[in-house]
Amino acid sequence: MPFAAWAPEYRGQQGLIMTAEDFRQVALGMPNATEGLHRRHPDFRVNNKVFATLGYPGAGWGMVKLTPEQQEMLVSAEPDIFKPATGAWGRRGSTLVLLEATDRSTALSALGMARDNVGAK
Repeated sequence: MPFAAWAPEYRGQQGLIMTAEDFRQVALGMPNATEGLHRRHPDFRVNNKVFATLGYPGAGWGMVKLTPEQQEMLVSAEPDIFKPATGAWGRRGSTLVLLEATDRSTALSALGMARDNVGAK
């Protein structure tokens, strides 16, 4: 189910600063999302494919799996929130999210894109 079909329940919650627990709740609120572990960090999956993680590169960070085009759009629009992961992962779209700099609405949008990227396959 595409992001736009299930996202309305989260609207109107802008302005709240994201915590790791908020990020977890938003990720797990997505259709068919489950939590697991990836390299000792919590991860969030759909169809057994990781779309986001928490705690990398350190506490206070999340990661979303975007396309390179989506990554470029978010990094350009919100450079204080988003930055490419290092190395090949980053070049393929893995994007870091500074939780304290974002709000629920922004995180929801990024997580929704990431979930759709892996969930549609």
